Amino acid sequence: MTEAAGDFVPELPGSLGRLTAGLAARLEAERDRWALWIPAGFAAGVGCYFGLDREPAAWLGAAVLGLAVAAGVLGRRRPGLLLACLALAVISAGFTAAQFRTASVAAPILEKRIGPVAVSGRIVAVERRASGWRLTLEAPEIGFLEPGRTPARVRIAVRDPSGGQVAPGQRVRLRAVLRPPPEPAAPGAYDFARRAYFQGLGGVGFAYGKVHAVGGVASSSGNDRTTAAPLISRTWWTGLRQVISERILAALPGETGAVAAALMTGARGAIPEDTLTAMRDSGLAHLLAISGLHVGLVAGLLFFSVRALLALVPALALRYPIKKWAAAVAALGAFAYLALTGATVPTQRAFLMVGLVLLGILLDRSALSFRLIAWAAVVVLAVAPESLLGPSFQMSFGAVVALIAAYEVLRDRWRRLFGGRGVLAWTGQQVSGAALSSIVAGLATAPFAVYHFNRIAWYGLAANVVAVPLTALWIMPWALAAFALMPFGAEALALAPMGWGIEVMLAVARGVAAWPGAVSLVPVMPTGALVSMALGGLWLCLWRRPWRLLGLLPILAGALAGSLAVPPDVLASGDAKLMAVRDGAGRLYLSSARVRRFDAGIWQRRLGLADSEPWPRLGQAAEGRLSCDPLGCIYRAHGEVVALTGDGRALADDCAVASVVISREPVRGRCKGPEVVIDRFDLWRNGSHAIWLGEKEIRVETVRAHRGDRPWVRQR
Repeated sequence: MTEAAGDFVPELPGSLGRLTAGLAARLEAERDRWALWIPAGFAAGVGCYFGLDREPAAWLGAAVLGLAVAAGVLGRRRPGLLLACLALAVISAGFTAAQFRTASVAAPILEKRIGPVAVSGRIVAVERRASGWRLTLEAPEIGFLEPGRTPARVRIAVRDPSGGQVAPGQRVRLRAVLRPPPEPAAPGAYDFARRAYFQGLGGVGFAYGKVHAVGGVASSSGNDRTTAAPLISRTWWTGLRQVISERILAALPGETGAVAAALMTGARGAIPEDTLTAMRDSGLAHLLAISGLHVGLVAGLLFFSVRALLALVPALALRYPIKKWAAAVAALGAFAYLALTGATVPTQRAFLMVGLVLLGILLDRSALSFRLIAWAAVVVLAVAPESLLGPSFQMSFGAVVALIAAYEVLRDRWRRLFGGRGVLAWTGQQVSGAALSSIVAGLATAPFAVYHFNRIAWYGLAANVVAVPLTALWIMPWALAAFALMPFGAEALALAPMGWGIEVMLAVARGVAAWPGAVSLVPVMPTGALVSMALGGLWLCLWRRPWRLLGLLPILAGALAGSLAVPPDVLASGDAKLMAVRDGAGRLYLSSARVRRFDAGIWQRRLGLADSEPWPRLGQAAEGRLSCDPLGCIYRAHGEVVALTGDGRALADDCAVASVVISREPVRGRCKGPEVVIDRFDLWRNGSHAIWLGEKEIRVETVRAHRGDRPWVRQR
């Protein structure tokens, strides 16, 4: 064993010692890359916290962090021990950050549905939707609800907010039906209630009639946690976003204006659903999410434009650091774009990276891209640890890490291949660069897209080769021009050509989405499979030497585990109003096509299906597996019998023949024979159920078991 390697591990006998020495030597050779694993360790701590099924003791994370630091100090002369303590410290720091964030945002959550009830509050967000508007009210007063049980914020959908004459900062009153943020539609599905908890959102609902203003627009309040200074006031930026969006939609009506508003302000609510579907199926949905492409273009266009204008004045160009001036203007412009678009996770990451690059220009220093993305990830997770669980964080950072790694590998070959001058070389570089970027980013984000959205867009490369250069070279420059012309009321001059580019982009999206086999729907991937693929991808991208190829093993293992996952045979909603079963070919049969349509859509998507079939009122369906009569249905699969009881009069007969009974009515101990009995109270208490039938065992999973006993889980 080499001396350097021996510092990390003790001497071990035989082949185990040689293997350990080899790994230690490779680790020592990659010492300059160790810091890049800090975000991964921090994220592991955050993931451990959110993976628990009950809230840990408040002191746990800080205690482990303190012990790791103390052990590292005491063992600092032993590099192996010091490295292990540092790793534990980083993981426990992520765990502690998640604990602190959860405690700091704690606020009341509605316990049950209430209303119609009088609601008043101050508007902090106004979102235009395809079917109306959505208002977020802060510090609301809700009918008879006492202050200690009143949420900090509620979100209410309205059809007609006084003709649109409402603005952030304004106090309003209305009548609405409110309910707690909805829990997942199936075990392991998207948890809106958890996201709402971290947004301070304790209730959602819909309004009856119009919204009535009861006060003027205020820029801040004691509960807003901001000051009245416009640059840091969320209310001010939210109001500006609404004003700009309305002016864009006035100049560009229809879906073109809605997409323009999304690109310029981040407000995507007005985009029609069929347009969103076309963008998703063609692999262009990422262009609608404000991310590194958009922030980089805004900062780059500002930097080069300001520098070019200043260079036209010799007195300035020869005497003053105009490059630094341009960098400062670009940084301010990028910050304004960040605040205007709502500071989403991809935008935060992009701004941090662009800001550090521009800071390097101001300080006459260069920055390393991988270190930039590492520190950006740590900052984002430290501020909002819950973002780790969302597709924005995962897909944004996954794509950037893969692109930087590919650039490191191909940089020299790329320069040799396109080292010539002229239009032909420039065109080849742009087209091949867009194609390669699309391939790399598509491969990097595919596992996350499958996990969260259950779809693969096969022709995304073809669509991106056209749409990405179009966005970079035409659409976004005109968007920046529209921003510059807005103070003069002349934004329509720039929005018109921007709209032409958007129309071409949408035509490409619809054309590619219409190709045969453009999109494949795939069943849900287990979380463990996604974690395995993510760790393998990090190993492949963050190391430099050939041992990085070992990362392919967990990637392949995760892909195999994902492909072998078996969907549930039976599903039941938490209110017992909707049930579903699968036939031998995997098709889904629903008990109703009218109730719980949102839940039904999620079930279909998680099973990788485009549609479903209705249950028969009488007779058989699902290839003979499902037999129904007016009192309920019997489902047979894998040697098991499931009774789906709709009427208590059938309960005695069902309990005599079934191994699983799911009843819409309370059973209260009247059913002794079946192996599994799930009644109305079980569904209400534990949420939606998923059931796997097997010849050896019957497995039941519930929403409550998946979510555990956490602060964002409503107690029942």
